[in-house]
Amino acid sequence: MAEPETASQGPGSAVADARPPGAPPSGARPAFYARGGGPVGDWITLLHPPYTAWHLGYVGLGAALVPRLDWAVFWASLAGFALAVGVAAHALDEWKGRPLRTGISGEALWTAAVLSLAGACALGVGVLRHSGYALLPLIAVGVVLVLGYNLELFGGALHTDLGFALAWGAFPVLVGYVAQGPRWNLPGTCALLFAALAATAFSAAQRRLSTPARILRRRVAEVAGEIRFADGSTAALDRSTLLNPLDGALKLLSAVSPTVAAALLLYRWSAR
Repeated sequence: MAEPETASQGPGSAVADARPPGAPPSGARPAFYARGGGPVGDWITLLHPPYTAWHLGYVGLGAALVPRLDWAVFWASLAGFALAVGVAAHALDEWKGRPLRTGISGEALWTAAVLSLAGACALGVGVLRHSGYALLPLIAVGVVLVLGYNLELFGGALHTDLGFALAWGAFPVLVGYVAQGPRWNLPGTCALLFAALAATAFSAAQRRLSTPARILRRRVAEVAGEIRFADGSTAALDRSTLLNPLDGALKLLSAVSPTVAAALLLYRWSAR
C-alpha cells in the first residue's frame, strides 16, 4: 500500500484525473516496481506486484493451517484478495493521492475499484456454503478495510502503521483460514493466532522500510553530504546511499511470504 499524498475532490475532478505535472521531487521512480510504457505500464504499476504477492501469501498461509484443505475454496479466497487488495485498494489509493503518478483517469480507477470489490464479495459469498456464515462478517470487514484505509475514512483511524499491519497482515491469514470452514479447536486456534501475529509483525517491518523509501522517492528534493570513516576516508552521501538498502530489503522480503506459502501448500498437495 502506498501513502496518499494529496486530496482529491471526486472521481471526475481535475486532481483525480490528471497526472501530476513533472517528475517526482527526487527525479526517481515513485516505487522500485514502477514502470513506464504508457497505459499498460501504468496498470501494471498500479497493481504493486511485489506487495500484492506479499499479502496474497498470507492467504495461503492461513489456508495451509487447516486439517482438510479445499482447493477450490482456496483459489476463490486467493482470487478474492487479489481483486480486493491488488486492484480495488490500490486503485482507490492512487485516486486518493496519486502516489504512483499514473495517467489512469479517476473514472477508470473508480470503475476498477468498484467492480473488483464487488467481484471479491461475490467470491466470498460463493464459498459460504463450504465456509459457513463465520466468513460473512469478514467479508463486510474486508470492504470496510479497503474503503476505510485507502480513502482515509473515519478521520484516518485505519490509516496507521498498526492498521496497515493488521489489515494487510493478520486479516488475510484469518480469512484464508476461516474460508476453509475448519472445526475450531485449541491447537488450530493457537496456530492461527501465531500465524496472524507473524504476518502482523512482517507487515509492520514492511511498513518500517517502505515509509522512508517513499519519502526519499516522492518528497525529498535532494540529499547531499559526506560520510567520514574512522580511518579518515570519505564517501559521498546521496539519495541512492539511503534508498538502495531499503529497496533491496523490500525486494527480497517481498518474496518470503509467497514462497513460504507456496512451500506449505505444495506440501499439503503432496500429502493429500
